[in-house]
Amino acid sequence: MTSPILDCAPFREQLLGMASALPEVPRADLYGFLGTAKQLSGGLPAELSKGLDEFNVNGNQDGYLLLTGLPVESEAELPPTPTSAPTPEDRRLLNMEAMLAVVGGRLGLLTGYDQGYGNRRSRSVLHELYPAPDAHPLSGGTTETQLEFHSDLNHHALQPNYIILSCSRADHERRAATVISSIRNALPRLGDEVKNRLFDRELPRPVGVTFGDRVEDPEVTAVVRPLHGDVDDPHLGYDRSILTAEEPADKEALAALSRALDDVAEEVQLVPGALLIIDNFRTAHARRPFTARWDGKDRWLHRAYVRTDRDGQLSGGERAGDVVDFVPRR
Repeated sequence: MTSPILDCAPFREQLLGMASALPEVPRADLYGFLGTAKQLSGGLPAELSKGLDEFNVNGNQDGYLLLTGLPVESEAELPPTPTSAPTPEDRRLLNMEAMLAVVGGRLGLLTGYDQGYGNRRSRSVLHELYPAPDAHPLSGGTTETQLEFHSDLNHHALQPNYIILSCSRADHERRAATVISSIRNALPRLGDEVKNRLFDRELPRPVGVTFGDRVEDPEVTAVVRPLHGDVDDPHLGYDRSILTAEEPADKEALAALSRALDDVAEEVQLVPGALLIIDNFRTAHARRPFTARWDGKDRWLHRAYVRTDRDGQLSGGERAGDVVDFVPRR
């Protein structure tokens, strides 16, 4: 597979049938809902199944797969975009939630995480991203702030393999592009000295920093390795807003990595009916700022993390719908 984009419009009716076969109220019995979604994923259209399975084996050069033309409610059928958490337990299933669950079930296990921030909302399995009043500038609820390049949960020992984002509503001006940079594209731009410096280099990452409470207690400080795994095809651990270094050589190497990620960045516009799968081991992603209107029709995404049987994410007995306790990466 060469293109990172799959047009799913020809499968619309079949996918709508799958959505209608799912429980109508997913949060009433999340394990049951996700178990059914995983079963249904075995009947996805052959072309879509092949694309997902190929991506799941070893990713691709660009680090993402974009599905377009998925079934989404009309604007008149969609409820207003939320403005606050939590999602009502009795809310009926939306089509793009159904697509997220079925596609995620094909890839692995949808999983919730205690992210170590003391933030109970982070333990949800099915997340929602929308403008939120007074959102922290590094959170997904912010709008006017650029979210800088990062890989999600790089400080967690069981970092998820994939991030899935599905879109029920786009922002009004279509400015909120998701920006993705693949280490497979960036690596050739790094000199050997930089690669050698960053490979398996342990940099401290205070866990509480994301929500402003800088924590110096070593018990809640994780270790992030900017490049790790296979030296010729490494994984990426990166967060431009948080990851820092003390030694000049480390600072220079991180700056070189930052420039390389900028050089290979690709913008992806999430529009209604689009679903984006991000390889969370081999990319960093960002989001352009946009303007919320607070009119009930602001940007509305659904998000989930997916674990697979690679890189020690699973030990046996796990189920889709589990919530993983926080374990700092060491």
